[in-house]
This record gives sequence, C-alpha cells and structure tokens, in this order.
Amino acid sequence: MKKLTKEYSITKSEKKKYVMSTSEDYEILQKVKKLEKRELTKDDKILIKLVRTQLEREWRKHLIIVLNKILRKTK
Repeated sequence: MKKLTKEYSITKSEKKKYVMSTSEDYEILQKVKKLEKRELTKDDKILIKLVRTQLEREWRKHLIIVLNKILRKTK
C-alpha cells in the first residue's frame, strides 16, 4: 500500500473520504483528478463526479440519487 501512496498523490481528506483498498482505486482517483482539470462537457462532468463517488464507502446512495433523477426526468 505504501508504494501506491508514493506513486499517486492523495490528500488527507481524500484518504479519509475514500476507500482506497486497491491499486485500481488509486488509478481511478488520479485519472479523475486529471480529467477535472480539463475542459469537459456538462455530461462528462456529471459522469466524472459519479465516478468519484464510487470510491466512497457509501457509493450506492449516489447511484440511487442519479437513478432517481433519471427516473423523474423520463416519466
């Protein structure tokens, strides 16, 4: 795990907020950070925000929120 934290920079708040149990988690977070610095479409921003939430312990609640929004929109 130490190798991963040296390879990828992660803040104290990110350590606290996210479950970083695999190297893929670190890779995902770093890619999200890179993408957040770029010019993104509104849809891409929403997708990146959702991807970030998937690193959280309670990731399912975010999926439910997004799914509920889509359900309301498509009534």
